[in-house]
Amino acid sequence: MAENYVLTGDEVKDWESLMFLYSSAIKEIMTKIEILKDEFEYTHHYNPIEHVSSRLKTPQSIVRKLKLQGYETDISSMQRYLNDIAGVRIVCSFTSDIYRIADMISGQADIKTLLIKNYIASPKANGYKSYHMVVTVPVFLSDRAVETKVEIQIRTIAMDFWASLEHKIYYKLEGNCPDYIKEELTECAKMISDLDDRMLKLNEAILNLSEEEGGL
Repeated sequence: MAENYVLTGDEVKDWESLMFLYSSAIKEIMTKIEILKDEFEYTHHYNPIEHVSSRLKTPQSIVRKLKLQGYETDISSMQRYLNDIAGVRIVCSFTSDIYRIADMISGQADIKTLLIKNYIASPKANGYKSYHMVVTVPVFLSDRAVETKVEIQIRTIAMDFWASLEHKIYYKLEGNCPDYIKEELTECAKMISDLDDRMLKLNEAILNLSEEEGGL
């Protein structure tokens, strides 16, 4: 895989097969989201999803995370302990859209929700907000269906903006972030949260005005 862990011939095949499953699971989720997006726009004339992205964790990142959590750096540990090898991120307009999208995804008959981490209701200490779901989706092969884990992150544009910049700052500083920068980032997170709340209220006010005008 990486970082002093050498795969045998059979393990290389197992690794490639596993990566194929995770990659296929991402495609399954992305297709489902695209259909939900189109259906929602057709039915409600409104698109709650701004954009969607995906990523497959690199071997280096997988090994690093296993070591950090104190697990063996082998394929078995990777399957058992890591939930975010396959990841999909959904960015939406308003906070209310996050829960609407999460409900639509979890309502799919062949999707099983394993874990939910609601960092919107309970933000991280640094101010990070997002809604995380770990789900399994069946990947249909020629001879069987394999339930495969995917982590889905759902956040607003504002939350995504803050998280992206926070990640870049920490990456540049290699984790050695001075306290004053941490404090400033936390303050920015509060400002982002306030912006989300105000924009949601504005949107609700506009919707109410539209309904009143339509009823005249």
